[in-house]
Amino acid sequence: MSGEANGSPPRNAPSGAPKGPITDTMRQPLPKRFYQDVSVREGAFFQILLDGRQVKTPKKRALMLPTRALAQAVAAEWSAQEKFIDPAAMPLTRFANTAIDAVSETLDAVAADIVAFAGSDLLCYRAEAPRDLAILQAKAWDPVLAWAETTLRARFAVVEGVMPVEQPAAALYPIASALQPHEPFRLTALHILTTLTGSALLALAHAGGHLSSDATWSAAHIDEDYQISLWGPDEEAAARRQFRRREFDAACTLLASLK
Repeated sequence: MSGEANGSPPRNAPSGAPKGPITDTMRQPLPKRFYQDVSVREGAFFQILLDGRQVKTPKKRALMLPTRALAQAVAAEWSAQEKFIDPAAMPLTRFANTAIDAVSETLDAVAADIVAFAGSDLLCYRAEAPRDLAILQAKAWDPVLAWAETTLRARFAVVEGVMPVEQPAAALYPIASALQPHEPFRLTALHILTTLTGSALLALAHAGGHLSSDATWSAAHIDEDYQISLWGPDEEAAARRQFRRREFDAACTLLASLK
């Protein structure tokens, strides 16, 4: 080692987005833990040190974290690794790498993608039948739409069925404004939450303190939970959901650690 440590275990680490492949991580051999001590160096930014050596991102940039809370959480991931380093168990490290290596270079594009999600937001498409599902959706989603209208001044059109509805620019402009300033770590967290839930409105409602993480997760899974109540859980689907929930919780932690 030459005075630095690679911030994301090289071969296996997903990109940091929620689509990172679990199967690749499982299939490839995990690197052995090569360090003893994990510490945090404080300054204008916070850095993770492995045996005194600075952690680097996959692009060989310094893993510079904006808050002590985030640095401590990332350091805890490195400390928790035992004989092998499992990137699937290090979501905050992956998300930080993504913020530094990818999002920081494409801030406007990432923000535009979140706005595009809002243009076809989950909350705007309601079940035509059965009626009890439509009632569950309304109970969970209508308060979020009301919050968006009151707090963000963004009023969205709601339709029954899945045929696309074009949202007015007057609804999307406030979403774009809510993403300002374009800060890479916050945008990374919001983008992950948006893609995991299918809803930019849920992501922003959680970021704005309107919804807890549990309420946000539940609202995003109204349809899925309804189907489970009818037909029971599917083992493979349940495993995927557990992984998504861990990524979701980590993204919520990332967002909270920036405050």
